[in-house]
Amino acid sequence: MASLSNRKLLLIVTGGIAAYKTPELVRRLRDLGTEVRVVMTQGAKAFITPLTLQAVSGHPVHDDLLDPAAEAAMGHIELARWADLIVVAPASASSLARLAHGFADDLFSTLCLATDAPIALVPAMNRLMWSAPATQRNIELLRGDGKLIWGPAEGSQACGEVGAGRMLEPNQILERVQAFFNNTTSIHENGHSIQATGVLHGRSVVITAGPTREAIDPVRYLSNYSSGKMGFALAAAAVKAGASVTLVAGPCQLATPAHVTRVDVVSALDMQQAVSEHIAHCDIFIGCAAVADFRPVQVAQQKMKKQQDHDHMAIELVKNPDILAWVATQSPTPFTVGFAAETNEVAKYARDKLERKGIQLIVANDVSDATIGFNSDNNAVTVYWPEGEKAFATSTKESLAENLVTLIAEHYKNFKKQ
Repeated sequence: MASLSNRKLLLIVTGGIAAYKTPELVRRLRDLGTEVRVVMTQGAKAFITPLTLQAVSGHPVHDDLLDPAAEAAMGHIELARWADLIVVAPASASSLARLAHGFADDLFSTLCLATDAPIALVPAMNRLMWSAPATQRNIELLRGDGKLIWGPAEGSQACGEVGAGRMLEPNQILERVQAFFNNTTSIHENGHSIQATGVLHGRSVVITAGPTREAIDPVRYLSNYSSGKMGFALAAAAVKAGASVTLVAGPCQLATPAHVTRVDVVSALDMQQAVSEHIAHCDIFIGCAAVADFRPVQVAQQKMKKQQDHDHMAIELVKNPDILAWVATQSPTPFTVGFAAETNEVAKYARDKLERKGIQLIVANDVSDATIGFNSDNNAVTVYWPEGEKAFATSTKESLAENLVTLIAEHYKNFKKQ
């Protein structure tokens, strides 16, 4: 991992069992050169002692808004101005509500109101608390205020239930801290240090990539020639632009881009399930995967044997779900981008797909051209939207991905979620 030398990070720990993970996070941040100061709420001290976090951070822990000794050493306003980044981990449901509605009656809430530093929230709570309408309303308010939302993850919870609500692991939070600083450049304006960020800074992006495989029996399947290279290049470009990226990947042998959360799937149904689990708080969805249109009605449980007296075999197929069109019907609706891999009349079929699926942009290419088709390292596309289009000449998929992300960001600025 790259150094975070000379970065100043303020970690705010709120009340939740996931607080036990924070000493490891602090230790790893310091290993990479970050100066860390810690604030604890009164609830947090029920789960972990201030002495522990003082020991790993090397600084006294702040926990009282009106502590004269603490104010003499570093007042809360100075502490708010000191940080390059504030991370709230774990961020409990209560802390999210207080922050969303502008409370300022303890050290945590006052610091978050008194700072101009970016604030990243790392939620941790029971799955039902996370999915509660009130929590989701607060999350949307916080997103609208420019807060970064990192997580939550899914899995087993301290209460014994399984679902969304787990705090990200320390290494995952560390990766997001690094991605944030890697995509943020410190500049000076009128004598003040400010942050210039990428065109998708703070946005959450879900991308699908690669083919799907639709099983016929345990050893055979239906699929296509998609390599996943374009989708993986888009994921890397979106991270470079400052986004938090989840990549839902069909079967392909490609390395996961740095700072990308990868979810591996096999079939179209698997892909739809994975997308449904990550789409709720997605700002931008890019459907780059080559999803099989059909799958066998029945999958044989044993290998199908060749019948010596039969020269033909029929396999009945059923239509797969249209993941792109389904995403475009969700509420709130993410800015939705599709891909159209065509072999003829590219513009006609792309515009038809754009209108039919109710999406904002569609990226079309001619896969009959072997130099830019499936498995090639290069591509050339035309992007269509209701009022216009823009062509991109042949280039590497990495270069094209960066241009596409810039165009997507430009259109996203004027998009209103429904």
